[in-house]
Amino acid sequence: MKSLLVALLIALPLASGAAQAADTEGKAEAAEGTVASAIFAGGCFWCMEHPFDELDGVISTTSGYIGGNTPSPTYSQVSSGTTGHTEAVKVVYDPAKISYEQLLPVFWRNVDPLDGGGQFCDRGDQYRTGVFYENEEQRQLAEQSKQELVASGRFDKPVVTEITEASEFFPAEDYHQDYYKVNPVRYKFYRYRCGRDQRLQEVWGDEAPKAAG
Repeated sequence: MKSLLVALLIALPLASGAAQAADTEGKAEAAEGTVASAIFAGGCFWCMEHPFDELDGVISTTSGYIGGNTPSPTYSQVSSGTTGHTEAVKVVYDPAKISYEQLLPVFWRNVDPLDGGGQFCDRGDQYRTGVFYENEEQRQLAEQSKQELVASGRFDKPVVTEITEASEFFPAEDYHQDYYKVNPVRYKFYRYRCGRDQRLQEVWGDEAPKAAG
């Protein structure tokens, strides 16, 4: 499904390099210890940038690929399902303004944690959900948040989202960055046709994120 929609939607002028510039700046700040980063996978990375960008304390989000075995993979390689990568988003944030623990509920409520075969209309491991921790503190917090979700009793199916140590993160091609900002009409069309908001409403009810307008 996504391959057909994306073939139509990305046949348009490329986005600017602002997102990659922000990611480069974020990496430099992270090296100085002033910011931190978190990596989450929730199906289409276009749809995972927006909810984190809205948070006070988030500096940048970058769409990319993680968890595979092909160096510097391309979108066509990852979307074929042959590289082992998954679409993910890297969130660079200021821990003085927002914590990793506060990012986790935003992640959970923007995914279907019960679906082990992909997300919404996007099928395959390349669209699986996942939390990719970068240190022991993140691992413990992620595991705790998952266990709290399981223990809540709100679901009658297993929570299948995996929590995995982060491997190298490869930024996606420039035209994928900030897609929801650069191409808002096409983004909303894709999101609606994929059934993302409809399914999130079924899973999370009143806690579901606001549908794209």
